[in-house]
Amino acid sequence: MEKVDKIVGWVKDMRVFHGNTNGSLVEEERLKQLIKAKEKTAMIHVYVQDALGGSNPTVWEVARSVQTMNSPTTFGQVRVLDDLVTAGADRDSEKLGRAQGIITFSDLSESALTMNLTFYFNGGQHKGSSICIGGRNPINNKDRELPIIGGTGVFRMARGYAISNTFSFDAVSNYGVLEYKFYVAYPDHHHEEIRG
Repeated sequence: MEKVDKIVGWVKDMRVFHGNTNGSLVEEERLKQLIKAKEKTAMIHVYVQDALGGSNPTVWEVARSVQTMNSPTTFGQVRVLDDLVTAGADRDSEKLGRAQGIITFSDLSESALTMNLTFYFNGGQHKGSSICIGGRNPINNKDRELPIIGGTGVFRMARGYAISNTFSFDAVSNYGVLEYKFYVAYPDHHHEEIRG
């Protein structure tokens, strides 16, 4: 309970700093309810359609370092992505949302990315919610673990981890399919119950 009071105190301090509005009182109440709520857990299994080339790529290089060209690990390259997320491995399977964010080749000795991605669900049972992940992804390994660092909607205040694998990669078309399994814990709370 002391932890809850401390967090609520921080929110009150922020409210005073930014102005005491009715909206901030509603958010303070939402935060209290989220912190006190029991947790639910879920395993969410999705596929990411990673179009690195072709006529409609969804991954784009936006920066590189001086040594990227000569690096065996592409060190220093930064890419942004807006990949389709599907229920199955086939790109024509049910569309669930988008994986959007930044990936950076950040290891001098092996092919590994530092990632900051948001999985935004605009279809399926989690429509309107998102899960955010970040961390190190050694892309040639099997069962790569990344932390879930938050979320929105149903997954507000989410925590847990994701396991990622390369399902397939076609070097000719430069098209990959990535598999993600999210093991997520989140408050069992329907924030729609609170009215401003």
